[in-house]
Amino acid sequence: MSIKRIIHLLLFIALLLPLAGCGAGKPKGKPVIVYVAAPLSGFQANGGQTVVGGARLAAAELNRAHGILGRPVQIVPLDDESDDDAAVAAAQQVTAAVQAGKPVLGVIGHYNSGQTLAAMAVYKDLSLVVITPTASELSLTHRGYRNFFRINANDGVQAKVDAAFLVQKLGAKNVAILHNDTPYGIGLATEITKALRPLGARVALQIQVKEGQGKYDREVTQVQASAADAIFYAGYEIEAPYLRAALVDAGVKLPFLASDGAFLAATIDNADGKADGIYLSAFAPSPKAVATTAWISRYQAVEYRNPDTYSVNGYVAMQVLAAAAEKAKSIRSDQVIAALHQLKMQTMLGEVQYDANGDLRNPMIYIFQVRSDRFVQVQP
Repeated sequence: MSIKRIIHLLLFIALLLPLAGCGAGKPKGKPVIVYVAAPLSGFQANGGQTVVGGARLAAAELNRAHGILGRPVQIVPLDDESDDDAAVAAAQQVTAAVQAGKPVLGVIGHYNSGQTLAAMAVYKDLSLVVITPTASELSLTHRGYRNFFRINANDGVQAKVDAAFLVQKLGAKNVAILHNDTPYGIGLATEITKALRPLGARVALQIQVKEGQGKYDREVTQVQASAADAIFYAGYEIEAPYLRAALVDAGVKLPFLASDGAFLAATIDNADGKADGIYLSAFAPSPKAVATTAWISRYQAVEYRNPDTYSVNGYVAMQVLAAAAEKAKSIRSDQVIAALHQLKMQTMLGEVQYDANGDLRNPMIYIFQVRSDRFVQVQP
């Protein structure tokens, strides 16, 4: 076993020991309910399922010890279909459970910023904690939500890291920014525009495309006519591979960096064999880089498949919720929220410690490159 894996194993054991000391024997009584809201069907189903898988593994490990406060943990997945109306419908299911007096600790979700924004209109008035595993739109933690937290970086952080990578690593001076028409794409495009200026780079052009757009003849022509020496794309895996293929087919060989929304296997699978060389930023390291073989085996036993893109995020979100409840010695939302603001713990995503808004104090962004049809971590 490598030194890195030994360290992560020791950290994992250290996280469980305090929980194991809080109660004796197997968990008993009514389960503590944690909802996991993410796309579980449709184009982003794989990404959402990776989050659910991570949360399920963390819950299974807790239940093999003593659960949360001596009670078993129950994971309840909710499919938001990557759709705002479906996200609100999911939030209304949670509302019904809370109003019925069920022991709801919180929601891990949502996966996308748009659905998170829609659902928070409901969650903000409920007695529960919401921890998103991946939603990054900047304003989410600046709207005064008392019960909202992230275990991922926000887009202000992502934009700064990505801008620095474009300029300092790829030598970009004139960046073509393309983005989809979602709150996530629009917000991230705004942030990276701001982040490029202090680095001496300029925006060669900015183009908005439709969510799910498949053809890019006009956009490719605009990029070719510009003075761009690199491309940044803020959007999803339902656009990025087709944009990449169109650029390659047109002979455009500029460095291409896509945002975390495209960090899914579909970006490789749907690029018509032209994905190699793409860079992508992400909110998590590869599970293989931070997990032990034992952790991966435990994941496979729970999910019957390998961990993927954001399995670690779902896992850590569940760990953080559990640790806060144990610290508070309660599942009451006000006490768990207070405990989260006092929390400082080491996880597979690094240190989790929150500022007053619910953002991480030390967030991380990872950069990958597609090489031989697989994601290879290149930074850090």
